[in-house]
Amino acid sequence: MALYAAYASNMDPEQMARRAPHSPLHGTGWLQGWRLTFGGQDVGWDGALATVVEDSREQVFVVLYDVPEWDEKELDAWEGAALGVYRKIRVRVQTLDGDVLAWTYVLDDYEGGLPSANYLGILADAAEAAGAPDDYVKELRNRPCKSFGEPPV
Repeated sequence: MALYAAYASNMDPEQMARRAPHSPLHGTGWLQGWRLTFGGQDVGWDGALATVVEDSREQVFVVLYDVPEWDEKELDAWEGAALGVYRKIRVRVQTLDGDVLAWTYVLDDYEGGLPSANYLGILADAAEAAGAPDDYVKELRNRPCKSFGEPPV
């Protein structure tokens, strides 16, 4: 099994149980030197999609799952990896038990654009369900976003 580091809606253990039912929760950690951002507004639902980019001053809360090969294929389909929306990279995750290597998805598009209020709410709820620190969840809930049906900026 390989460790998967989820930073967006897949942080929610219930959602992951539906998308990858053979992938148990392994723990949580932080991507040190990475920043949560959004991009691919033209590809997304009603706005930009979550991704991470390197930034030495930031960190991103992640949930780790043990993902077998057959669940990884299902996740790839959910995340649009076969369509080129997201691609997988290897990252180092800091946990209370030490650093671990994992893979995560990054958007294969330019950074920029606002997520929809609905999508941002889903991410904040997922982070809360996964046990992210209160200040991290609050920061997610207070990020700039656009209302449903609002024209692109």
